[in-house]
Amino acid sequence: MVKRKLQGMSAMAALLIGSVTACSGLPTATPLPDPDVAGGSDGEQRGFTLVASGDVLPHASIIRQAQGDAGGSGYDFAPMLVGAKSVVSEADLAICHMETVYGADGGPYTGYPNFKSPPEVAKGLSSTGYDSCSTASNHSLDAGADGIDRTLGALDEAGIKHVGSARAEAEAREPAWLKGGTAKVAQLAYTYGTNGYPLPEERPWAVNLMDQEKIVADARAARKAGADVVVVSLHWGTEWQDAPDDQQLQLGKALTASKTDDRPDIDLILGTHAHVPQAYEKVNGTWIIYGMGDQIAGPMVNHSGAHDPRGNQGAIGRFTFAPPARAGERWVVRKAEFIPQWFDTEAGRVVNLNAAIAGGADHSAVRDRIRKVVLSRGAGKGGLVMGQ
Repeated sequence: MVKRKLQGMSAMAALLIGSVTACSGLPTATPLPDPDVAGGSDGEQRGFTLVASGDVLPHASIIRQAQGDAGGSGYDFAPMLVGAKSVVSEADLAICHMETVYGADGGPYTGYPNFKSPPEVAKGLSSTGYDSCSTASNHSLDAGADGIDRTLGALDEAGIKHVGSARAEAEAREPAWLKGGTAKVAQLAYTYGTNGYPLPEERPWAVNLMDQEKIVADARAARKAGADVVVVSLHWGTEWQDAPDDQQLQLGKALTASKTDDRPDIDLILGTHAHVPQAYEKVNGTWIIYGMGDQIAGPMVNHSGAHDPRGNQGAIGRFTFAPPARAGERWVVRKAEFIPQWFDTEAGRVVNLNAAIAGGADHSAVRDRIRKVVLSRGAGKGGLVMGQ
């Protein structure tokens, strides 16, 4: 995997110094300790940065773009993700959401409604710097069990961890185990459903379905297995709705309230599925992104049949975790950021909106709309700032 990672506390210090909010009046984070004082080489714990992005949804137009970017021979998804690479690759941990399953080598490949994406998507994600992808979505069974097998195999080959769908029962029981600083991080993933496709009779565990009791039990099992930080990816919500729906609000509140020995069972919730950016919110002391929007998608048509530009808007979340003051306490998010993104369907490229605006592009209206939605539930008062 081609990936440039900032190391330990020096990464956090650089992010805290370099991150600038374009929203006046939003709070800034308390500076972290000097990395030389905080240590790491002497055995002390080191914090880390984690970034997460929205749905990777290769419509037919995206597949054609990747074929063109490969010069007509094969498929290359890396060029369309270059606009996100600086943010993704500089984080200690980077998590994506692989919405679709992969077809067989050589195709055929299809877009909506039953997706079969080129396996080369995984290589593009790897070259961008992603460490892990959630794979539980309503499209997880578009190509049956074979689609799951091909997808996870390609992610394995690309060096990307995955969770949410599985080839074996033992795999279904395990989180994706990741390392951030000195923290052992467990990622779990679930979906609200599979578009009516039943789970394979011989593989009832093939896709993790969203259930509060199961999520809590899995989070506690991960903690018992040594997880310092538990991240839960949820494919949920109402498509094309900017505001989180009642299920998101109720489940988010319940999951963040769950504790064991006065320590929260879950440290971060990452939402996908709605196709539009949704709010960030700090609930019971834990950050929830209700919806990150689409990172890669073709021109989107909403339920009324109209082209909807919101379907190509999103926000990358970036969270800086610091070690606990005392053993057994939770790792603390010392800085929470969102980075507005847009997929330019004409150019076939992800655009970091703040970077583009700084370069003179006229994208302020799109950036400001995303910011308004992200902050719509008071996340600014909770400490969320807009990053670069």
